[in-house]
Amino acid sequence: MDDAVDESWVLYLLECRGERLYAGITNDLAARFAAHCAGRGARFTRAFPPLRIVAASRLASRSLALKAEHAIKKQPRAAKLAYLAACGVPVPLD
Repeated sequence: MDDAVDESWVLYLLECRGERLYAGITNDLAARFAAHCAGRGARFTRAFPPLRIVAASRLASRSLALKAEHAIKKQPRAAKLAYLAACGVPVPLD
């Protein structure tokens, strides 16, 4: 197994109840999504439960993932939707 893949981080975007978007990072996307769904994730996802993962991008390090998460969280909804479009994932959120 490739160690670089094992240590990589993922920036992810969730579609949550109320047509809200949530961005986060993890090194185990399946486990983190399950935690959000079970109410053990972020405060935001306890208030607005996640419906699905709409985008995910693998990054080489935690530092890069944190920087990407910070950058996307500062963006308005329109920019987050543009990010989704750039990922090549057709997502009808509007």
